Amino acid sequence: MKLVKVRNSEEMSIFAASRIIEKVRSSSSCSLGLATGGTPVGTYEYLIDDFKKKQTTYKHVYTYNLDEYVGLESGDPNSYHYFMYNHLFNYIDIPTGNVNIPNGMACNLKEEAISYEEKIEQIRGVDLQLLGIGENGHIGFNEPGTAFNRPTHVLALTESTRQVNARYFSNYEEVPTHAITMGISTILKSKEILLLASGESKAEAVYRMFSEPISSDYPATALRTHSNVVVVADEKAVSKLEEFNTNYS
Repeated sequence: MKLVKVRNSEEMSIFAASRIIEKVRSSSSCSLGLATGGTPVGTYEYLIDDFKKKQTTYKHVYTYNLDEYVGLESGDPNSYHYFMYNHLFNYIDIPTGNVNIPNGMACNLKEEAISYEEKIEQIRGVDLQLLGIGENGHIGFNEPGTAFNRPTHVLALTESTRQVNARYFSNYEEVPTHAITMGISTILKSKEILLLASGESKAEAVYRMFSEPISSDYPATALRTHSNVVVVADEKAVSKLEEFNTNYS
């Protein structure tokens, strides 16, 4: 893995947006794996700004979201479907038919996971996958203990993940207990991976991702088995790496 250290979350977002724009402009057909949550919001804002000012087109782009909560309608403000349209898709020219997000309301969730995995297999993995990292080392919603060879699947969210995500809901009881997520093996099929980390709360996660033995006990360590991963982290997020003088280049 390569580490790109930036000063703050704004520089992180600019770097990520620039890489995505470069990928989109350089191909006649492009696939992006997209993430939700607070970390990529700034990146999406820069993509929208670029679209308005420079008219970078997304008509040839296909997107595949990492995950979706089980039990939330697409119009629910806390669904990731709503998040993506509210933070990006409503403001660029990507065709609706090019957008792929797991259906957390599917009658048969297992079949939905299999179908979603097949879509990604058909393109042999996305061209560029955007990731965040959970405080417990999860990528997507792949919690500690998830096997590296697991494809897209339905899983129960850990209490720690639900507690972190509760800030987006009125109360903890409203946080869904399950989600559909790309598996670690699905993520590792990506041709290029861009992981973003910002803030002191992610410092321990970033440190462990680089320093711990590669193991399903800490899912993000799986990224060290991939040949093209760039971690973009700000000064606070890399503070423990520097404290322990870890070799991360």
